[in-house]
Amino acid sequence: MKIIKLNSKDIESAINKIRRRQEKDLRNIERKVDNILDDVRLRGDKSLFELSKKFDNFRLNKKNLFISSNEILNSEKLLSPKVKIAIKKAIKRVRDYQKKKLPKSYKYKDEFGNTLGWNVNPIERIGIYVPGGTASYPSSLIMTATLARVAGSKDLVIATPPSNSGINPTILYTANLLGIKEILQIGGAQAIGALAYGTKTIKSVHKIVGPGNIYVATAKKKVFGKVDIDMIAGPSEVLVLADSSAKIDYVAADMIAQAEHDVDASAICVTSSIKFAKSLLSEINIQSQLLPRRDIINKSLIRNGAVYVVKNLKECISFTNIFAPEHLEIFTINPDEISTKIVNAGSIFVGEGSAEAFGDYIAGPSHVLPTAGSAIFSSPLSSLDFIKYSSYTKMSKSGVKSLAKYVIDIAKEENLDGHANSVSIRVNQRARNGK
Repeated sequence: MKIIKLNSKDIESAINKIRRRQEKDLRNIERKVDNILDDVRLRGDKSLFELSKKFDNFRLNKKNLFISSNEILNSEKLLSPKVKIAIKKAIKRVRDYQKKKLPKSYKYKDEFGNTLGWNVNPIERIGIYVPGGTASYPSSLIMTATLARVAGSKDLVIATPPSNSGINPTILYTANLLGIKEILQIGGAQAIGALAYGTKTIKSVHKIVGPGNIYVATAKKKVFGKVDIDMIAGPSEVLVLADSSAKIDYVAADMIAQAEHDVDASAICVTSSIKFAKSLLSEINIQSQLLPRRDIINKSLIRNGAVYVVKNLKECISFTNIFAPEHLEIFTINPDEISTKIVNAGSIFVGEGSAEAFGDYIAGPSHVLPTAGSAIFSSPLSSLDFIKYSSYTKMSKSGVKSLAKYVIDIAKEENLDGHANSVSIRVNQRARNGK
């Protein structure tokens, strides 16, 4: 992990270098994903059974494709009371936060008596991908399914990679708390294909959400249009904006927490103090050696970690807004003031007590966030992503009469005489009827 000094003119090029390093040649992966999706679409369940054996060494069949209701219910017996309490608390806090964001249908009358507005309805059937791999994440289920439930989505179906030792009981327990009965033992691109296209056994969904590896992300990108998706998520990242007042052990701990996700995760600090930067590197080295996942942490920090030293806090803010991090922590003397100047970040954690881990598990906002600089144009997953709007228009007699001429003039300018006629016929009909 390096300390890199930057002049103001070099900030943008340094960030572009980071983003280029994160880019991958996906052509080979895309070909593989295309083949998998085509196979699932054409051969359905049979394809899923074969791919499960090939990629997961798991003998999938019609009997074990879905987790049984007994296994879901029995999961509660396998968890400690403190874990069950924590999961319930997390669900409640996420639910409370997301309810506050949810809009309602609305109608109003304009000056001509026309009734205008919009109807809000939930997306009915949601597919949720829950990763397996080096770590299994029930928190990912909390941060997606709870939002869908708040929005009113009726049917939720989980896809999670199979294991010969069984599905993580915390995932099954969480699913049961959220009223989810359909849990598929399928992982990877084939799971995304099954959710998008459906099979004889699996009913297709309307939207797919949840993080996954590069094959899952690529598959989601490929099926977009057939179904909706949340986002194309890349490796997780944190940027810590710190001045010399920041507690070095806190900053080190939070960067390490990010690095332990996987070797592609990115943990970066930007500061105006070279002394702080040097002390931080030393503290990271000490803390990282004490953790079980230290090999992953060290590889991640060597590949993707750095401490950038700039001239002042103004340049720290500039760096942050160009970088557009997934997670941003602000550890400065005046963190609230600094936060008002941040316009590009997925989730902002303000002040020394606000460890990013609170956002991962319990704070309330979803931890499904835009990565790889996409916070410049996109937002965290929320209950808003599980609803859709229908605009509502009911024209009054006065509205037809008063606004028809504008429609006719614009339609004729566009050489769409049929459009013009569809309005003029209503005006003329009313005139003939003396109305």
